[in-house]
Amino acid sequence: MIDATRRLGLIGLLVAAAALAPRGAAAQAAQDCPRGTLDARFCDRDGDLVADTPTDPGQLVDPSVLVFAYTPVEDPAVYRSVWQGFMDHLAKATGKRVQFFAVQSNAAQIEAMRAGRLHVAGFNTGSNPLAVNCAGFVPFAMMASREGEFGYNMEIIVPADSPVQRIEDLKGRTIAFTAPTSNSGFKAPSALLASQFNMLAERDFKPAFSGRHDNSIIGVANKDYDAAAIANSVMARMVARNAVDPARIRSIYRSPPFPTTGYGHVYNLRPELQAKIREAFFSFPWDGSALLAEFQKSQPPQEKFIPITYKEHWAVVRDIDKAMNVSYACR
Repeated sequence: MIDATRRLGLIGLLVAAAALAPRGAAAQAAQDCPRGTLDARFCDRDGDLVADTPTDPGQLVDPSVLVFAYTPVEDPAVYRSVWQGFMDHLAKATGKRVQFFAVQSNAAQIEAMRAGRLHVAGFNTGSNPLAVNCAGFVPFAMMASREGEFGYNMEIIVPADSPVQRIEDLKGRTIAFTAPTSNSGFKAPSALLASQFNMLAERDFKPAFSGRHDNSIIGVANKDYDAAAIANSVMARMVARNAVDPARIRSIYRSPPFPTTGYGHVYNLRPELQAKIREAFFSFPWDGSALLAEFQKSQPPQEKFIPITYKEHWAVVRDIDKAMNVSYACR
């Protein structure tokens, strides 16, 4: 994976950082402890790069309702029903009522967890570092195939009948990105364009931000954009449910693979509740579920949850962020 990062180029251009303000009781006094790049509210005594569970019982939370959110990649209404079976399983495993939170942006999802309004979530690949460092997110699971294969590719797509045949042909044209926190939707393609093709936003092409991968994909199919940087796992699912006609889209670039959405919980839940949430993910019965029907459309298919660590599996994403001078500071 490190080789993939090198191919994308280690260059300090195009800073992507979110300004997230702490609110109310969520802002705690800084402790005298090791924390690395974590916000001052958190500690990392074991060096795993994620926030430790508080040792002070008064800082632990045990909500009567668990709020769950899936990354705002596509239509939230579609994914509310897709995740319902899992949420029912999570409710049974924890003894809590589980509520779906339809977030509209990556920044809103991170801020919800930072403010204590979101407890369990799937954050997209590029948002994981900011969620970990600013919101106390603790990722522990990722979807994979039954054989344990995982990952997706960043692709740059154009309308099928576009005269554009290679990335260099995009000079002077409009390229759609999703959001500054997105790995495949902004950070990785920005590093690629700058390092390998000496193409910078505003100077060599006009950037546009669609907000979500599905918006970018449909925008290219409808010729609203000359090109777009997208996650091909999202495109595969959209094609599978006839949300977009693949004959109207053509890919001109595919990256090496990246990790997919990371699933986890906020750092300050009671340890017993954390354990039940983890068990719910790994004991979820996929066969016959709406989750399997939706996510097995990806390539490779996503058919189970596997354990992961942020320190290992997000190393390539952190390397890209470092190359782009991305800051995880919370402001």
